[in-house]
Amino acid sequence: MSHRILFIAAYDIRDNKRLRRALKVLRGYASGGQKSVFECFLTASERSELLDEVRAVIDSEADSFFLLRLDVRCRVMTLGKAVPPQDGGFYYVG
Repeated sequence: MSHRILFIAAYDIRDNKRLRRALKVLRGYASGGQKSVFECFLTASERSELLDEVRAVIDSEADSFFLLRLDVRCRVMTLGKAVPPQDGGFYYVG
């Protein structure tokens, strides 16, 4: 099994059509998150695939996308109803 690393993905998409497409891409890789911020446990190849798919969706002149690797030594702080990121034991591919 490949080693997965936790990333936080966030975007700011200016066009509704591109926004829906970006949301669909991110939901395919995310294990949790909020409206435009996603928790993604990714292998190196999944990380590359995600970046390629998002690159194909966004307008590089108008939109922004961030993929931040989280340091495993850092503790994740949550407030309110937030749930700490969790890498599921399996993924549904449908």
